[in-house]
Amino acid sequence: MRNVVVRDAEAAVEGVKDGQTVMMGGFGGAGLPKDVIKAVLDKGVRDLVVISNNAGSSDDDLSAWFGAKIVRKIICSYPRSAKQFAEQYRAGTVELELVPQGTLVERIRAGGAGLGGFLSPVGVGTVFADGKEKIMVGGREFILELPLRADFTFVKGHLADSLGNVTYNKTARNHCAVMATAGETVAIEVDRVVETGQLDPESIVTPCIFVDRVFVRSQP
Repeated sequence: MRNVVVRDAEAAVEGVKDGQTVMMGGFGGAGLPKDVIKAVLDKGVRDLVVISNNAGSSDDDLSAWFGAKIVRKIICSYPRSAKQFAEQYRAGTVELELVPQGTLVERIRAGGAGLGGFLSPVGVGTVFADGKEKIMVGGREFILELPLRADFTFVKGHLADSLGNVTYNKTARNHCAVMATAGETVAIEVDRVVETGQLDPESIVTPCIFVDRVFVRSQP
């Protein structure tokens, strides 16, 4: 029977390489896989492109990656409160693609669904539209927003079974569920692994077809 449980975060991030694109779940600390943060740091990779809601706000989140200068570019909706990122952005050593939050989620969803993009009115007539294709529909101008996918997706779940079915703890679901559909390799940090069949099928948010690796977090 299929079993995607791996021993720890180190095994979960195996294969991450310089220059790859990584999706990181979480809204602040909720849904953030903190063991993964450290494990990627320990690998010593560089020049990552990160897709995340924010750019960090404390020492044990994405701020640690910026502190180690392993991020080349971040695609996010809320880079404020991120001191390490802000310093590097002002110095011109890291790139920022700022995306409205709803647009960010929908671009990820489009990537996970295999779509070529979607039409959005958000940002029309502003700098967000610069360099993007515009399409008229019914006399109204829309921006063609392109899908987002990643080489690796890392998110934080609550419970998982050995097949890789995953539940989330309330609002810690945030961006995690949609991100889990849009990664070539999806690794999920969870609080606990239960026996297959113990999860209520109605409570499963991320089905095992999207999940490649699951591990139990070490942090309390």
